[in-house]
Amino acid sequence: MPSHLNRLSQRPATAMMPGAKTFRTIIGVVALGATLALAACASAPEQAEKAQPILFPPPPEEPRFVFERSLVSSADVELQDSTTRFRQMVTGESTAGVPFGKPFDVITCRGRIYVSDTVKRSVLAFDIPGRRFFEIGVEDPGALSKPLGLATDAQCNLFVADGTAQRVMRYDKDGRYLGTTGASPPGLFQRLSHVAVTPDGKRLFAVDTGQLDSADHRVRVFDISSGQHLFDIGGRGNTPGKLNLPRDAEIGSDGLLYVVDGGNFRVQAFSQDGNFVRSFGSVGRQFGQFSRPKGIAQDPSGNLYVSDAYFANFQIFNSEGDLLLYIGNRGANPGPAKYMLPAGIDVDEDGRVYVVDQFFRKVDIFRPADLPQEEGHLGVWYKSSEPQ
Repeated sequence: MPSHLNRLSQRPATAMMPGAKTFRTIIGVVALGATLALAACASAPEQAEKAQPILFPPPPEEPRFVFERSLVSSADVELQDSTTRFRQMVTGESTAGVPFGKPFDVITCRGRIYVSDTVKRSVLAFDIPGRRFFEIGVEDPGALSKPLGLATDAQCNLFVADGTAQRVMRYDKDGRYLGTTGASPPGLFQRLSHVAVTPDGKRLFAVDTGQLDSADHRVRVFDISSGQHLFDIGGRGNTPGKLNLPRDAEIGSDGLLYVVDGGNFRVQAFSQDGNFVRSFGSVGRQFGQFSRPKGIAQDPSGNLYVSDAYFANFQIFNSEGDLLLYIGNRGANPGPAKYMLPAGIDVDEDGRVYVVDQFFRKVDIFRPADLPQEEGHLGVWYKSSEPQ
């Protein structure tokens, strides 16, 4: 387990929770550094190194995360030939690349960043070690209508919840279509929104958010190899084990299924057989509470990351639900850790955090403070201009 993640989970919550004075400091640090950081994100990583780092929490507290960069288009990853680079240097021409339309969710696997985009009707794939960009689900077989939640198994096979087609599409790591789950018989979902999958790729958990006038607010469980629907978790209600407008789900390193129970303003943990284990969270405006919880992710040490669209941030909890840290705040203009509509969130194998903002059409990336930027799956951005 990476040391930075272990220390984060062991740090007492009271030492990590920012008070009002620290909250104002975070806003000040982000505001002062936004211009430099944005310029750095749009330029080469070598220039980004010269910008003043934006730390969370800010000094004098010990930093846990550093804002690393924002991902906004294919230009952030694609290699350019020497002629193109020279022309840009001489003319000042910028590289636009393929930008996001309206990103929804993000998932990572060994240096590949997959982002679902409901406007482009595809999944945008950023292969960082290979320094290439490609789109998934743009043509049959396997064409997508409204890609929403994403998941991967241990082999980096990609699972996509299609909200319009009401089925889960499966692809290999390079975007080759593998099959569909939940398409037959018709009507298995009312409002499919997210998906989680076991690391071995055998069992799939599909989040059915349901309708306001429906009792079917649930997680539907499938055997992937056969496509058979096995059982459901939840059903509408507010008692332990019941769900109200579930939003997202994550299979944790402890094997538990964590579900964002949006309408009940909590996170619930279940066994993979559907038994309720525990929950945390409540409605409110205080640290550790929720207002519009959306996405969930877990780091390798078991800490849980929950994005909240109303708070415009993400909060980090230990597995028991104690608040460790929060990052981000609302901003009228895009900038590091500035959000208007945060949605999907993920944490990779190295502890880097990826946060989607739908309004600003970006994915913010945060690096653990004691992880050198040249290390981990994204280190190639700083070590070499050649694909690995």
